[in-house]
Amino acid sequence: MANGIDKAKNINDGFFQLLFQNDGVYLSVYPPVNKGKKVESKDVIDRLIRKNVKNFSREMVEFAVRKADKTPIRIAEPQEEAKINATANISISPDKLKAFICITPPDNGRMLTYDEIVEELNKSGVIYGIKKSVLESLVKYPVYNEMHCIAEGTPPVNGQNGKVKFHFDIKRETRPTILEDGRVDFRELNLIESVVQGQILCSLEPPVPGTPGKTVLGTDIPALDGKPAVLPKGRNVSVSEDGMSLFANISGQVSYVDGKVNVFSTYEVPDNVDNSTGNINFVGNVIVRGNVLSGFTLEAGGNVEVWGVVEGAVIKAGGDIILRRGMQGMGKGMLISGGDIIARYIENSNVIAEGNIKAEAIMHSNVKCGNKLELAGKKGLLVGGTCKVGREITAKVIGSYLATTTDIEVGSDPTLRERYKAIKEEISRIETDLRKADQAVAILKKLELAGTLSPEKQEMMAKSVRTKVYYSGRLVELKDELHELEIKLQEESYGKIRCYNYIYPGTRVTIGSSMLFVRENLQYCTLYRDGADIRVGSIDR
Repeated sequence: MANGIDKAKNINDGFFQLLFQNDGVYLSVYPPVNKGKKVESKDVIDRLIRKNVKNFSREMVEFAVRKADKTPIRIAEPQEEAKINATANISISPDKLKAFICITPPDNGRMLTYDEIVEELNKSGVIYGIKKSVLESLVKYPVYNEMHCIAEGTPPVNGQNGKVKFHFDIKRETRPTILEDGRVDFRELNLIESVVQGQILCSLEPPVPGTPGKTVLGTDIPALDGKPAVLPKGRNVSVSEDGMSLFANISGQVSYVDGKVNVFSTYEVPDNVDNSTGNINFVGNVIVRGNVLSGFTLEAGGNVEVWGVVEGAVIKAGGDIILRRGMQGMGKGMLISGGDIIARYIENSNVIAEGNIKAEAIMHSNVKCGNKLELAGKKGLLVGGTCKVGREITAKVIGSYLATTTDIEVGSDPTLRERYKAIKEEISRIETDLRKADQAVAILKKLELAGTLSPEKQEMMAKSVRTKVYYSGRLVELKDELHELEIKLQEESYGKIRCYNYIYPGTRVTIGSSMLFVRENLQYCTLYRDGADIRVGSIDR
């Protein structure tokens, strides 16, 4: 080829042409049109060097570039034009799962063959996942100066953890029946799910192993295998001989509490909880046919159901608390539930529920609710005191026309914050004890190396090592739980408050980190967080 034309990047850009004639090498520079870019001396010189043009005149090159009038200007002595074949540049992604090729165009030479490109790939170590169809297409229809994925590895596929399959409803909810006249029937709750002795409660689904991958360099990439699940063994249940299922030891109520499957029997108090019974502490469910009088404590591992009135007493339940009538706490009554609390009314009491709270009226009480607070029935009243709810409050009336101070907060589970604080304190304490154990082991090992370790000190060293191992394992568990809690607490708060009648002045509303003081009557509305503000929307929002 007697000449070579430099291709412009843009149709309006200037370009240049090399002419290899018998009397010398000539350069023709063409000017740009419109707003195109001019030819630069550097680009011409780079081309001359690549073409191996010997003894060219830089001054004449710069003169031709400045002139740019298409006139051939002699820049070198006569010489044969070099033949430059296409070249391939191979690059590999950081994860070694992809390889890319960029082909520079030939200059008076030829395109690379299929085998030559394969050889270049092999020189770069690329031996796996080569895309033959892409390679054949590039050889047949070359595309220059562009990156093309020429090889692709196989990413690893991690396995799936084993699962626990439950054979009962672990999300069973207590739903009181609302009658046509607006009253709430707290007797029909569909609360208990019963099982018989020997019944299978849950079984294990085995984990799925992972599938290893491979890089374009042919290196294996290991995959994580799924971890086996652990049976959530609680009270009154047993593991089958093959270790794959859990069954009930007794007939009673099955409950899934704190990640454990338990079967609870029921203890029934035929009359009041008073001096004739004393305080009650029972592993299963408790039913009280009468009242719970002031000053007494009732604790149950399962559910508590009281047919009468609860006075200034303390009731603690691992499951739900159902008060068919209500509670007049007189400022010292307390309800603590690991599940839901359902009552007709609650007054002058302290109430904590990890799940939901449902009542007709809550008055002048301090309430902590992990999920939803629902005030229904004829009154649907929430007035006075403080109320902290994880997700949502639904009521007919909030506050009173007398502007009673009513402090309500939604959007974060209060029990999560308390647990977070407790874990931080325990981690600090364990880290201190772990340092002491490390120091003791280090001192005793020095004595052991010196041969002066007495039998008493040997026993002390063994105890210190056991303590260190226990604290190290416990510290890992606590830090994992702390990390999970931090993620939950950092999530944006989206709590809501729905009112089907009035929200009166005197009510202070907090959603997440936003606050609103109600200064005029609000009616048939939903309060929700929008950015840093609390908005008042329609009731069905």
